[in-house]
Amino acid sequence: MNEGDRALVDRFLEMMAAEAGASPNTLSAYRSDLLKAAEDLGGELGEASSDSLSKLGACWAALAPSTVARRSAALRRFYRFLVDDMLRSDDPSAALPQPSLQRPLPRVLDMPDVERLFTDAEERAASGEPLALRDVAILELLYGSGLRASELIGLPRTALRKGQPFLIMLGKGQKERLVPISTRAEQAVARWLEHVPKDSRWLFPGPKSHISRVRLFQIVREVAGKAGIAPDRISPHVLRHAFATHLLAGGADLRVLQALLGHADIATTQIYTHVDAARLIELVNSRHPLADRRR
Repeated sequence: MNEGDRALVDRFLEMMAAEAGASPNTLSAYRSDLLKAAEDLGGELGEASSDSLSKLGACWAALAPSTVARRSAALRRFYRFLVDDMLRSDDPSAALPQPSLQRPLPRVLDMPDVERLFTDAEERAASGEPLALRDVAILELLYGSGLRASELIGLPRTALRKGQPFLIMLGKGQKERLVPISTRAEQAVARWLEHVPKDSRWLFPGPKSHISRVRLFQIVREVAGKAGIAPDRISPHVLRHAFATHLLAGGADLRVLQALLGHADIATTQIYTHVDAARLIELVNSRHPLADRRR
């Protein structure tokens, strides 16, 4: 990437941070996608023509459709910014590849698996062993409140206050939302706090700062393995999905669920209605009195 394009990308990312409230992770992803696109375009990004962009489809043929869609979206937003700021007169992004994507249904745990996960974790925590208490606190916040992994690891030590049954979270796009905290979660965190160093800034401290996303992923899988649940079936995000799916199955309103999850678009939340429908179809096919009847 030449210096001129690098300066344009920097200006674009500054706009995304200031106006769109993009998180550091989002900004890093945009920068990476734009740098890779510049390489594929032969080093020219800001001055790329429609003809140049139309050739990216063949260049990206080996990539997953989701990756192609993400890179195309980054470029479209980049060129729209250039036009809006009068840094170029035309928007060539109509020539970008547009793969058709079918959003996959999120993986969730069944209630028996959730029961087994919590029963095993709570039995181990009964001994008072600090890391076992930490594990229960993590499970309660992921499944009980639907926190994102990045939100959980970034919780300060004083995030939960006695008698305050909610958190004010700053999620994606710097948008605030109220997150309910159950009595179970409050008690689990209180037990874990007794073992958190008083000078720690974080609720879940790591060697240098808070625990990392990778470490959180490892912890959740370790807890699942001890409960007899295949580790490849679970992750922090799977527990967030389970929180949403089980609430919806229990009668929660879709708009309420949207607010709890912090989704900007209710279309994102609506995927959980498909999950519930898929489970109902599976139930009919497996449990209906005529399910085993030969045609």
